[in-house]
Amino acid sequence: MNLNKILTLLSVVVLANTYAQELKGEVLNEINQPLEAVYVFNTSSQSHAHTSENGVFVLKDSKPGDSIRIGLLGYRVKTMVLEAANFESKLTIVLEEKMFQLEEMVITEELNTLSTITRLDLNTSPVNSSQEVLRKVPGLIIGQHAGGGKAEQLFLRGFDIDHGTDVSISVDGMPVNMVSHAHGQGYSDLHFLIPETVNKIDFGKGPYYAQEGDFNTAGYVDFSTRDYLKDSQISFSLGDFNSLRTLGLFNLLENTKRQNAYIATEYIATDGPFESPQNFNRLNIFGKYVHFSPENDKLSISASHFTSRWNASGQIPQREVDNGNITRFGAIDDTEGGETERTNFNVEFSKNISDKTLFTSNAFYSHYAFELYSNFTFFLEDPINGDQIRQKEDRQIFGANTAIKHHTYLGTTELTLTTGLGFRHDINNDVELSHTLNRQTTLEQIQLGDINQTNVDAFLNAEFEFGKFKIAPALRLDYFKFLYTDKLQTTYTLQSETKTIVSPKLNLFYNAKDNLQVFLKSGIGFHSNDTRVVVNNLGEDILPRAYGLDLGNVWKPAKKLVVNTALWYLFLEQEFVYVGDAGIVEPSGKTERFGLDLGLRYQFNDWLFFDTDATLTKARSLEAASGEDYIPLAPDFTLAGGLSVSDLNGFSGGIRYRYIDDRPANEDNSIVAEGYVVTDFNMNYSFDNVTLGLVIENLFDVEWNETQFATESRLQNEAQAVEEIHFTPGTPFFIKGSVTYKF
Repeated sequence: MNLNKILTLLSVVVLANTYAQELKGEVLNEINQPLEAVYVFNTSSQSHAHTSENGVFVLKDSKPGDSIRIGLLGYRVKTMVLEAANFESKLTIVLEEKMFQLEEMVITEELNTLSTITRLDLNTSPVNSSQEVLRKVPGLIIGQHAGGGKAEQLFLRGFDIDHGTDVSISVDGMPVNMVSHAHGQGYSDLHFLIPETVNKIDFGKGPYYAQEGDFNTAGYVDFSTRDYLKDSQISFSLGDFNSLRTLGLFNLLENTKRQNAYIATEYIATDGPFESPQNFNRLNIFGKYVHFSPENDKLSISASHFTSRWNASGQIPQREVDNGNITRFGAIDDTEGGETERTNFNVEFSKNISDKTLFTSNAFYSHYAFELYSNFTFFLEDPINGDQIRQKEDRQIFGANTAIKHHTYLGTTELTLTTGLGFRHDINNDVELSHTLNRQTTLEQIQLGDINQTNVDAFLNAEFEFGKFKIAPALRLDYFKFLYTDKLQTTYTLQSETKTIVSPKLNLFYNAKDNLQVFLKSGIGFHSNDTRVVVNNLGEDILPRAYGLDLGNVWKPAKKLVVNTALWYLFLEQEFVYVGDAGIVEPSGKTERFGLDLGLRYQFNDWLFFDTDATLTKARSLEAASGEDYIPLAPDFTLAGGLSVSDLNGFSGGIRYRYIDDRPANEDNSIVAEGYVVTDFNMNYSFDNVTLGLVIENLFDVEWNETQFATESRLQNEAQAVEEIHFTPGTPFFIKGSVTYKF
């Protein structure tokens, strides 16, 4: 090899090193806290990156002299020109917090761009109840029908999800859905979450996400709590119906570098608008400690305890209201109610194994107790004592999740591989269904047994980026072991079943132009059935599959307007099969749903925001005759949104509305659950360290039914049973005031 060739080769090497470097850095806020999901963009090479939850990023194809742009909603955009020294050590970038500006939202080819919207919604319209936290998920409608203590009834994409059968919910990696629950499969009581501690809501609709398993058919919702508090605060509120709420948020490690710790406490009490007082009370306490190592490894330890008890007036028959025997807020059996508690311990750890590889994990333990008294049919089965039932359980949950995310290249194609393993084991003792009288006497034990259920999962997700295209195939494997011991049998018998299911996914993304992403998502998901159903059916219908398809886009046609649309289809092999209130198996067949999602976010000026989300759905059973194929309580149209004011000379607040259309309450639509539109108002004024607040629920005092069911019941003076709408009335005009002090 001659000298010229050697010099040429050396020049190529030097040029390659000059023009193909990687920039390594971290992004922090003004109090040195790492910022997640910051968008880092090289305006010269067009390369981009996002910070991990540790605030770390690696930006390829960068060199001295390039300009980079660093931005995150709610922070001032920063632009800088790279110097040679920036490549010699880790670059630290500090972003300054400011008011949200929608024009700064960047649409990328991320798997779930829409989750960015909840960051905007949380900041422009803060929440102060666990119900409001759930309503931050676009298209999710909720209803309460047991005195405030029972988990909410959920509606999403044409599903009456009951309490969580087809939506997977988690908090900091801990599952909220309860498998083989005394009341119903997938039961999701989120009341242990203090809303002011929520930092982020990640959500997705459809069964398209490899990291999500059981119950992820209509969608999933993952909540993340704050790592730190900017201020300590105490808050006190009083309202109608003897309602009060106290809140305390206490920063324990102020100005301690690379460490955070805080405690949050909440107490709520109310009698509600009912003639028989609810005597509802709930106590929450939550603590979290976070430590960052010099290498940006992150360790989080959190613990929480929640306890609640209440009375309830139950679902009342429409006929008794119509004939004037009771009012809308009266009761047939006012001895309903219950109590529940949950204690959680969670440890999270994340580590940058290398510049291109991130390891994340969490391990958790929960203890959960539940006791609920209900009476849906009054005197239908027992004309003397009535039909009150008790559902009770005592549960322990052990689990862990791990994931490794690795960035690499196949030639010029950027490849991101994410693989994970998970484990969950439920020990549920003395799962009970009994016939009771006045919450004092047990008349008959209908079911009593011990449940052990184990779920082991593994997944692999690959993201291939070809310029403006991204292709993301994925595969998930779930293994289940079901064990049940029936304690009402005279001889000991342990029933068991196992099942394995594979769930493939394929998602395609195309950035048609700046701020326009088109996507096609497809995948197979499932929800598990109750262990008692699994063993009684000898392993049949264990994990009904769901097949989904979404075609949509996220678009910013103007700087201050974001529009998202999706045409979607979902086919289920089977709907609900276990009726916890009766302890019976009630199989149903194949169903399909298809519809349209539409969302709008618009910022009029620096302080005024508008948002709305609509879902149009057609839901039908495929194994019933036409006209008798309606899916009970499946909504065909929902709409929610509002106007929000953010920091206008100390004022903030807004007006929110939610609407659900009339929907069939039975299979032939002969009984209809009435729709409603409800409007809420809130206003806050801040001065110095004090905030005064005013909340009005049901601003226009409309009569609305929060939950409704077509139920066959018989009153004590009736000779024949009647099937009709039974409902829980929604809150009438309700006003409360609050005062908050920050320090």
